[in-house]
Amino acid sequence: MGLLVTRGTEGHGGRTGRGVAFRLLALALTTALGLVVGGVEASSADAASVCAGRPAKTVRFATGELRVYRTRAYACATAVAKAPGKRRRMSVQIQPRGGRPVVDTGSFTQQAGPVTVHALNRCVRASGTVAGRTGTTSWILC
Repeated sequence: MGLLVTRGTEGHGGRTGRGVAFRLLALALTTALGLVVGGVEASSADAASVCAGRPAKTVRFATGELRVYRTRAYACATAVAKAPGKRRRMSVQIQPRGGRPVVDTGSFTQQAGPVTVHALNRCVRASGTVAGRTGTTSWILC
């Protein structure tokens, strides 16, 4: 991996601070790119989440599970197949109290979603379906 080197010119009215900041930013981006390209790989689908935040609720059902995550202001949900591989009908839905549901439906191999709603000081309910089997929550995160 190469290091990006820039040379500042002193003839621009003493703008060497900008050149230093640019070099530090370039170094940080180069380092981050190296971590992404040669970084650690997840060992399974359970190890990585596509939703931001911490896990708030998991509902298991015969063909998969509904996973709900929460940050301070948002709630996110995914429906994950128990045995990924074959394409099948899946859907996931999350609804804040007093708001409209957000839905992702289609034929997927592994998961439906993520779907995210603004849920600051609001309860949410979610449901997930994999191959005709459904898991739902009541109003949660209140």
